[in-house]
Order: sequence, then C-alpha cells, then structure tokens
Amino acid sequence: MTRRKQLLDHDAIAGALTRMAGEIVDQCSGLEGLILVGIQRRGVELADRLASLIESAEGVTIPRGKLDITLYRDDLQTVGPSPVVGETVLPPKLDGRTVVIVDDVLYTGRTIRAALDEFADFGRPKRIILCVLVDRGGRELPIHADIVGTTVTTVEGDRVDVLISEVDGRDAVELAGVGEG
Repeated sequence: MTRRKQLLDHDAIAGALTRMAGEIVDQCSGLEGLILVGIQRRGVELADRLASLIESAEGVTIPRGKLDITLYRDDLQTVGPSPVVGETVLPPKLDGRTVVIVDDVLYTGRTIRAALDEFADFGRPKRIILCVLVDRGGRELPIHADIVGTTVTTVEGDRVDVLISEVDGRDAVELAGVGEG
C-alpha cells in the first residue's frame, strides 16, 4: 500500500531556501563571478528563488541559467525514441566562474553527473557547488551536495515529490512510498 507523508510545507521550504541562500554566500566567499543554474524542471524555479533571496540580502544581481540534461543521461536509450528535450540557457562565459547547480532532489547522482558532462561542453568553471532542496540518499555515484535543505531517509520503492507553486500551484515536499522513511 502506497502512502503519502508531507515532509515540508510552504513555510518550511521558504525557511530552508533562506538558509541555503545564506550558505551559498558563505561558501562562495563573495559574489563575484557567481552563477546559479537550475536543472530543468523544478531546479530552475528553486535557483530563481535562491537568486532572488541573495539579491535582496546583498543588493547585487546574480546571473542565472537553466540546464536540460536529457541528452547527457546515461540511460537515454531507455527514455524512448523521441525524448522531450527542454531548454538549456547559460550566461555567455562559464570559464573562471563559480557555478551553483540547483536541483530539487538528489538521489542516485546520475542527474548531477549528466549536468557536469553538459557543463564541460560550455566551458570550465573555476568551481562548481551542488545545492539541493532534498537529499534522499541512495547514491550510485560518488556525488554529494554541498548545500542541502533537508535530508530524508528512504527505502527502495519510495519517491520524494517536490511541489513548487510555479509549476504545481503549491509548495510542499512529500514522501510517497511503502517504507517507514
């Protein structure tokens, strides 16, 4: 039997994003050369929210981008003959910059590996920081997040759903599955 459990509500997500924005500023030791890049789909909206929080607090404009990793997936052959490819838009120069990759959920690490492969086609950032709203464990690759909103313990068969108002009409993080997580 599948069950759903709310892990974060609107206020908890807002609080996590505010804390994460502060951690981005702290880890970057200044905002010179900083770019926030969201992974399609919900990572883009989360990156926009983080950039807005930093801009409000620091009085600077943060360049943003969005990345679609579909064609860089290591399981592309299983997606089907006509994968839906979204838009990748990056600032014109990545070389020597600090790029913060923003995604909603970190699980196996394969999405982030694909993102790193795609970045290599656009330039060579000085540093890449990974920022995720939810780390659910279960890594298949040696990838970890530098900044995490919340960590959730899951079991096989569980799914973590991030809902954001820009896409889903409300903000929430929900656990759907059979485990006790």
